[in-house]
Amino acid sequence: MSRFQLLDKIPIVYCKEYNVTFCGLQCLHPYDAERGQHILELLLSAEICDEKHIARPLEITDQQLLEIHTEDYLNSLKISDQVGKIAEIPLLHFVPNIFVQDAYLKPMRFQVGGSLLAAKLALRYGWAINLGGGFHHCSSDQSGSFSPFADISLVVQYLLDESKKVSSVLIVDLAARQGNGFERDLMDKKNVYIFDMFNSTIYPGDEFAKVAITRRVELPSRTSDEVYLRKLRINLAAVLKEFRPDAIVYNAGTDVLDGDSLGELSISPEGIIQRDEYVFSKAYAYKIPIVMLLGTGFTKNVSEIISTSILNLKEKGYLPSKLWSK
Repeated sequence: MSRFQLLDKIPIVYCKEYNVTFCGLQCLHPYDAERGQHILELLLSAEICDEKHIARPLEITDQQLLEIHTEDYLNSLKISDQVGKIAEIPLLHFVPNIFVQDAYLKPMRFQVGGSLLAAKLALRYGWAINLGGGFHHCSSDQSGSFSPFADISLVVQYLLDESKKVSSVLIVDLAARQGNGFERDLMDKKNVYIFDMFNSTIYPGDEFAKVAITRRVELPSRTSDEVYLRKLRINLAAVLKEFRPDAIVYNAGTDVLDGDSLGELSISPEGIIQRDEYVFSKAYAYKIPIVMLLGTGFTKNVSEIISTSILNLKEKGYLPSKLWSK
């Protein structure tokens, strides 16, 4: 996307290629395979923008993926059984890999392209939201739950090595599960600060990756809004006193929601809205560009909650753009 084209876009990143539609097999997983589409529809129904102003990414290329991933890892994705384990759909074992590549991995590659585009847009506009991505369990040479590609590691590498505007990055991972993939990749990066707040009693429990976390907040199961938001405010404020980054990568997983069987926390929809607002308020106050990735979430109403949160950020003035309709 050229510089000229970027100037007429609201930095919300999405395209229809994000959607996973595979003969109904996507219905075997609790994840909403068309979440980005549902969120966009809700945002458009609020009449805050025109669809033509949404930024649309390109599919990430093999060459770009090789900047992060080993060739052996990418070759492993040519085995349907391996992809089935990542997607947590065992029946993919019986599906020819050419169909797995097109129906599952291609949408994920577009979402990774979206994460990279969001990083570029955030440096221009001060913020960007990818309606996908946040595959925080994937590292350069191994995958994890629903994380086929290491988009967070790729975004950090772009910001530090290619943008020429960023010399330090803060990762704020507020998904319910530890972000062990990017932690393994970025363990030796002294100019990357990792703040990870997660449920310590669930997957992945990666003790090796925990070494990379600069500020770690481990939560017990069933943690509710009051404790969660208090710990977030205390710790993020402390982080920004200790480390002033040139960019923030925010993994805004909604698997913290009450009722999410995998996250096992008890955060309300209002808690999610307050969480996102606090993170963006800090980025706005300190004039730090912020890239928001959606991560995972497995409750039925997650699209409504995310769209409401984005609308709240817009109403509070944390998403400045001349292209908003109202």
